[in-house]
Amino acid sequence: MNNNSNSTTISRKDYIFSITVIGLFFFIFGFVTWLNGILIPFLRTACELNDFQAYFVATAFYISYFVMALPMTPILKRTGFKGGMSLGLWIMAAGCLVFIPAAFTRTFGLFLTGLFVMGTGLTLLQTASNPYITIIGPRESAAKRISIMGIANKFAGAIAPIILASIILHDADKLDLRLAQAADQMERAGILDEMAHRVIVPYIIMALILFILGLIIKMVHLPDVDTEAEDEHVGEGGVRSSIWQYPHLLLGVVALFFYVGVEVIAGDTIIRYGQSLGIPMESAKYYTSLTMISMILGYSLGIVFIPRFLSQANALRICTTIGVIFSLGAILTPSNLSFTLPFIDLVTFKPLELVLPVTVLFVALLGFANALVWPAVWPLALAGLGKHTKLASAMLIMAIAGGAILPLTYGKLAVSFNTQTAYWICVPSYLVIVYYAFIGHKVGLKK
Repeated sequence: MNNNSNSTTISRKDYIFSITVIGLFFFIFGFVTWLNGILIPFLRTACELNDFQAYFVATAFYISYFVMALPMTPILKRTGFKGGMSLGLWIMAAGCLVFIPAAFTRTFGLFLTGLFVMGTGLTLLQTASNPYITIIGPRESAAKRISIMGIANKFAGAIAPIILASIILHDADKLDLRLAQAADQMERAGILDEMAHRVIVPYIIMALILFILGLIIKMVHLPDVDTEAEDEHVGEGGVRSSIWQYPHLLLGVVALFFYVGVEVIAGDTIIRYGQSLGIPMESAKYYTSLTMISMILGYSLGIVFIPRFLSQANALRICTTIGVIFSLGAILTPSNLSFTLPFIDLVTFKPLELVLPVTVLFVALLGFANALVWPAVWPLALAGLGKHTKLASAMLIMAIAGGAILPLTYGKLAVSFNTQTAYWICVPSYLVIVYYAFIGHKVGLKK
């Protein structure tokens, strides 16, 4: 069976329907993932945390990929792609429901448990959807399909924080004033309880939607794909006896670890960073959307330029170098230098004027630098792996744990120094990816 066998046996109608369904999944990935950008400042206030403690939100969510990626592989083999997708949606729904007792008791540990469960469901969905979208059609157009999925993912990420913020933080500045004027601890606790309860309704709605989507996926027809045949025809057919004999893969895992870390930092810290500079939440709540829009722009350019005008390796070199430059811009630009940016609320389409410090703009532009790293590293890291491709893919998924560790490190630096100085963590992280872009992806490969 050749690489294109799946696409030749699947009708155009089934192909378009499958792409649409998986596009919906990537939208869900983005919506749920980038809610963390607003949950971090929300739970920081509601659970009375410092910056370091608040970034355990990202840790609980992303560490699930590291812990659950390998266990999800045998589950997916038993359930099949469609069953795995349904199960993943139902696990995510269960995670949403954990937010109900967490909100009633205002227990940070329960919120983290809910996030871990949601991350577990997403791990199963990612494990099913990423290879499915890669091999549902011809290999030569896989990069374009991945980029389209990325746009769906980041568009959801652009609107998710705005929707949640409009529900749970619509009067954040007044709330801060009420807390400051609270006469005693009992009054303060009452205000915080009222605030925490705001997440209950949106997360019940999300749970219902995810549960219903899981039922729908069970009932609809999705064509099967043969991943075993795909493995046999990848690269050199597994000439080496162990996966540890492929240094370009191992370095790719390290590169993705640092990449996911800086991607999450760019999306999840930017709202809190704006707040720390004295920006009202009315403007700051849109900052994650700016990061996502930057990523969408990067994905769009990738669709146009790769591979016709630009190789994936060269795209990776350009993006990682820009990442170092933008990181330095975020760190070295005076925090009091700002401007007003015309913007449109992506949910209500109401025109706005955002107060935007230049240093915050550089953080948002990291989204542009990050956009093509994930789709570029994967094919470079998997080159020539043959029968080891599936295990290598699981290892690359486990590298998403960078989103658990690096934002927490940022939070620790923010507490020890300040929120702007903490972005120094991005510079060595990008330099690791720069090394992979120029040298690491070729280490150990036959010439």
